[in-house]
Amino acid sequence: MAKIHEVAEAAGVSISTVSYALSGKRTISAETRRRIEQAVRELDYRPNAGARMLAGRRTNIFALTEPFRADTYAPAHMAFVLATSIAARRYDYDVLLLTEEQASAGMRRVARSGLADAVLVLDVAPDDERVELARHLDIPSVFVGVPNDHDGLVCVDLDFEAAAGLAVDRLADAGHRTIGLLGHPAAAYHRSNFPPRVRAGFERRARERGLADTVELPEFGGARRVAVRAALGVLLDRGVTGIVLHCDEEAHVAALDELAARGLRVPDDVSVVSVGSTFDTSSMQPPLDVLPLVPQASCDLAVDLAMQLLSDAVPPPGVRLVAPVYHDHGSVAPPGRR
Repeated sequence: MAKIHEVAEAAGVSISTVSYALSGKRTISAETRRRIEQAVRELDYRPNAGARMLAGRRTNIFALTEPFRADTYAPAHMAFVLATSIAARRYDYDVLLLTEEQASAGMRRVARSGLADAVLVLDVAPDDERVELARHLDIPSVFVGVPNDHDGLVCVDLDFEAAAGLAVDRLADAGHRTIGLLGHPAAAYHRSNFPPRVRAGFERRARERGLADTVELPEFGGARRVAVRAALGVLLDRGVTGIVLHCDEEAHVAALDELAARGLRVPDDVSVVSVGSTFDTSSMQPPLDVLPLVPQASCDLAVDLAMQLLSDAVPPPGVRLVAPVYHDHGSVAPPGRR
């Protein structure tokens, strides 16, 4: 039996347009309706009986797919779950959390059962298995994150490349000529969509500003402090005077402790800027300048877009990036005499 995405492909329209045409919930041009009706006849498409019975009704539930893995950094992930839930309540919606590591299975189950009106996709990988599935589901989806293949999708996220670029600019404007990025372990650059974007923004802006730059990706394993110590040693040996931190809270603390253990003061000897942090860097010792990742900003926008996809004001596919904001806590100064 033909599926709705096959009808959409044959008619040259989106799945939501086919749904609107068949349900009558939105005005469709005569030519578009003709193509859809022709595709329905030629493919012998028959809407699911349950879907026909429930046409025009909503569940007032969003499915939130957030796979929990062994290496999931729970504080940041749960911050996004909470932010999404708060945003959904503004529209009198609840959230059904899908935590299976095989994330596509939960999405299929929810779509087939009619449990949710839309799917919100978190913890997006560069090559995410949920991308192709989202294109074929009968319900709309919004990605909080930007996969490599995002053609035809609705995506929102912090502009990580711009955030990294602003961090580089801050260091360059203070007079630093040799800078370094202390990032996540190397595996994160294949598993998550945002670490590669931070690194790309850092390296691109450093080249544009004529700076010498180096990147270290400590492999934490069971000895986080040892890994951070080694990574910082490499950066300092290469003459780095300005450091961009893009790693979790524990690695931030370990990095600051290691600098102090080496007798280096922030910002007198080394300047430090944090990028994409979901935790409070102003309470660290010393407080750090930061371009934060604010879950509420991305999740509010994602939920707003999901509601538009369920209404007549359907937004076009594309990536919506949240502009980064620099918070100055005094951790950047001109290079010291180290």
